[in-house]
Amino acid sequence: MSELAEKHCRPCEGGVAPYSREEAEKLLRQLSGGWVLSQEGPWLRREFKFRDFYRTMSFVNALAHIANIEDHHPDLEVGYNYCRVQYTTHAIKGLSENDFICAAKIDAIPLS
Repeated sequence: MSELAEKHCRPCEGGVAPYSREEAEKLLRQLSGGWVLSQEGPWLRREFKFRDFYRTMSFVNALAHIANIEDHHPDLEVGYNYCRVQYTTHAIKGLSENDFICAAKIDAIPLS
């Protein structure tokens, strides 16, 4: 498990600066290779593929459990055999450590 995955999210109500592109790229290197930083805006994204709807929804349920425990929720796009996950910290209109913590925790979900 990564160092990020062992951390917990802290409430963010604004008042702090979002990560710079350079800071975000440094944390991105601690995640699995599937995560990307958006060129259009301050988002962290990853697409997951599955064999069928059952496995997709099992993953979504595990992700939702993490999001509720950490009180940091992604935007999701879900279909029959895929789930696209997008993180940003809305209160600061950019990326925070919370986004990377949750991404690392999602990386730990078994995908089989």
